[in-house]
Amino acid sequence: WREATIPQFPTRPQIDRLLASCDRQDAAGARDYAVLLLLARLGLRAVEVARLRLDDLDWRAGQVVVDGKAHRRDQLPLPSDVGEAIVEHLKHRGRRRGQRRVFLTVHAPIRPLEPSGVRTIVRNACRRAGIEWVPAHRLRHALASDLLREGASMIDISQVLRHKHLESSAVYAKVDLQRLRLAASPWPGPIR
Repeated sequence: WREATIPQFPTRPQIDRLLASCDRQDAAGARDYAVLLLLARLGLRAVEVARLRLDDLDWRAGQVVVDGKAHRRDQLPLPSDVGEAIVEHLKHRGRRRGQRRVFLTVHAPIRPLEPSGVRTIVRNACRRAGIEWVPAHRLRHALASDLLREGASMIDISQVLRHKHLESSAVYAKVDLQRLRLAASPWPGPIR
């Protein structure tokens, strides 16, 4: 059966530990914190974080343009905590002539961060936080799970995650066991 199991996502306390594991006083920690916030608060994919350009940030409007799947470009609100983390990262990073990507490597040769680098940031944060390794994409799933628990509809979740089809968000319906119990029919009793 396709997707018959209940998906496992990091809990809110685990995500808080991931974020707290970043030493925001240095360049790598400030970058890692901003990356983790984009994954956990906006539900971005690793590739979307890696592709983020300075021109994608509209500070006045409080928005970010995300270069997503199938070359879709979506405008998302930029929460103040995420914006502040990006600003702190950029202060630590300093100006890099001709470099328009937001996230770069911190060790020479300085170059744009790749999606694999985003996944490594998550892996290292898990190690520092003392939690079992969580794939970067699971932070996106954790956001959807939290939204569902807070009462968001499947349509809302689909829009936040920028899914093209509502069916892509259906997997999250399985994680709210309380609401699933209400929807389940009672067992009719013993079969004779």
